[in-house]
Amino acid sequence: MEVEEFNLISITIGNNEWENRELHFKDAKLMLVTQYGDKLWYVDVAELDDAEVLDWLSQNENIRVTFDAVADNGERLQGAAYAHPNAAHRGLAIRGEGELRRP
Repeated sequence: MEVEEFNLISITIGNNEWENRELHFKDAKLMLVTQYGDKLWYVDVAELDDAEVLDWLSQNENIRVTFDAVADNGERLQGAAYAHPNAAHRGLAIRGEGELRRP
């Protein structure tokens, strides 16, 4: 198993409720895991300052989002994902769906 970790400096998500919503957070890490030829990716966002996004995701079944981020090395990352809120801790877990593009 191979694991790459990226510190993210910006994240923008979108869905049918909002388009291109920039998230403001203290810390976000992306893990890109390659195992048995499969590439999976996950993001852990800590101290998210957008209570509206957390509340909306907590109350709706459609948690699929578009994901666009920039890592601290300047690399841009894009994909589709599912956003799992933890409103009590102002956290957000993002589970990638399919390929994480690096345009």
